Amino acid sequence: MTSRAWLGLATLLGVAALAGWAPPHEAIDWQPGLAAAEPWRAWTAVAVHYSLLHLAANLAGTALVGALGVVAQVPRRIALAWLVAWPLTQLGLLARPELIHYGGLSGVLHAGVAVVSVHLLVVGPRSRRVIGAVILAGLTTKVMLESPWGPPLTHPPGWDIAVAPFAHASGAIAGLLCALLASLVPLFARPSGRDPVSP
Repeated sequence: MTSRAWLGLATLLGVAALAGWAPPHEAIDWQPGLAAAEPWRAWTAVAVHYSLLHLAANLAGTALVGALGVVAQVPRRIALAWLVAWPLTQLGLLARPELIHYGGLSGVLHAGVAVVSVHLLVVGPRSRRVIGAVILAGLTTKVMLESPWGPPLTHPPGWDIAVAPFAHASGAIAGLLCALLASLVPLFARPSGRDPVSP
């Protein structure tokens, strides 16, 4: 099963979100002022959710992104790209230091969608590349419509928490860059069974 690592990572994110529901949020959330002293918060911030609706929505999103990777049959290196994008998503929030607290899975989920879309764009037949392009275009449109360079927090209708649009942009950018790097790996891999110096 080529997507086993991807599914495992999605499961890990979901379990982390459930496990982090109880602890005091300030103990594990992202805080730019503590980024240097407590860098592990770039990992643990995904476990913080500020309402039951926030948690439920992100768990549903995790299931969808997990399923997307399975359907796309992403290899292990693409799962690794998503894993690397996980902390980079929070580190990107240093560009918005006014977000003094941040928690949630949504930024990392945006990274996962970006990773899969890039993988589809560069691997496989034309039909898969078209799907990848459509997904990436939809993701880009969503992020831009959220005005990530606007106010650090917004209050969309139907939500009982404030939303940080820049976290979605940070995740999408981190996923895009990590996926592009992972996609270069096969280009530098030695072909199996061939001697690179044979005459």
